[in-house]
Amino acid sequence: MSDKPPEEPSSTPEIPDDVWEQFARDTERDIRASAPKEPSARAREVTERLKKAESKGKGKGKGKGKAERQEPEGWRTGPAWQEMNGRSRRRRRAWAVLGVPLAIAVAVVAMKPSLIPGDPFGGKAGSDHGAATPLAPETAAPTTAPSAVDPETPTLDRPFAGSPALNWADGAGGIVLPKATAVGKFSKDQVELALQQTKILLVGANLDPKTIRGDRPAAALAVLDPKQTKTFDRLNASLTAPTKAQDPTLLFSRFDPKDVRLVGDVVKTRGRITFGKSDDGGVTVHTDYTFVYPLVRTDGSTTVARTIVRRVIDLEILDPTRYQATPGLLALGRNNADFGNSACGVYDGYLHPEFGSASPTGAAPTGPTEDPYDRSRDLSKGKGTCGTATRT
Repeated sequence: MSDKPPEEPSSTPEIPDDVWEQFARDTERDIRASAPKEPSARAREVTERLKKAESKGKGKGKGKGKAERQEPEGWRTGPAWQEMNGRSRRRRRAWAVLGVPLAIAVAVVAMKPSLIPGDPFGGKAGSDHGAATPLAPETAAPTTAPSAVDPETPTLDRPFAGSPALNWADGAGGIVLPKATAVGKFSKDQVELALQQTKILLVGANLDPKTIRGDRPAAALAVLDPKQTKTFDRLNASLTAPTKAQDPTLLFSRFDPKDVRLVGDVVKTRGRITFGKSDDGGVTVHTDYTFVYPLVRTDGSTTVARTIVRRVIDLEILDPTRYQATPGLLALGRNNADFGNSACGVYDGYLHPEFGSASPTGAAPTGPTEDPYDRSRDLSKGKGTCGTATRT
């Protein structure tokens, strides 16, 4: 048995043969180029004559007070051979010291380009942001559902993997207001204000982190006209004592913070806003938006589930000559909602996503099987029953 200790595995990555061969060729070429070249016979002959002439000149001027010319060493013949050989050796040692790590670095990068920061070769990082080309804003009702995508499993790092919403806009960036114009007796500025208030309501009801985790949606309520007393009474009752008849999730996206939390800080958004003159002389602002929420349980699980919420809401500027209305605030009109992947038959004021790794909660679905990403479906009639989502 040998007493030689076992060799430790090298920490230096193995270099392919072609890399070493290229490095050897480059090094040999550089050494050959830097090595001193022996003077030709003609050059040696000329140099010898110059030396003899110089010696004669020095002898003639001796003792006559004539200053001796001081010429730098190697002025005609170049540096001494020993010095040049020393420089050459130092240059070769420098190439050896610098070249080996350089060759190793080149080989390692060739085998694994991702080691270079900044993604120099145009690769895409493994995250949802920047992974897909954003869709242009929606300007008209789609005629079909989004096409199928690769069935990837969502993760904490990529919560929208495998979802058509991957290339939707992030949050409020997806709520694009149309250009305001005058409508009937209402000026362009009044319509513009109504559009801005509409966006505040949509953001406050569906994207505000406080609303999502179950707090009172104060910002959304602030743009609704309190002179709509029945509407306000119904909304307040739904938030304090939710029931099937008074369900706050019909207008607000809320999740129980004891059970689930949002993954990251992005909710995907897609939809459109239009406006026009209402039948009673006011202005109707029509909104149709889908929001996609990636969620994870608070029990330490890393399984990600998505709940898809589509809302069709009409908001109005009422004609103050016909109705009691507060200028600058909105009246709530038609309001329909559709939920993809939320437990059926639970009316506690929250949406409850179903996780594939957990037992289902709530009642069994009795409604139709539908694609929650299909924005071409008409929600005006309301389905009235809880169905099954074909994808989340």
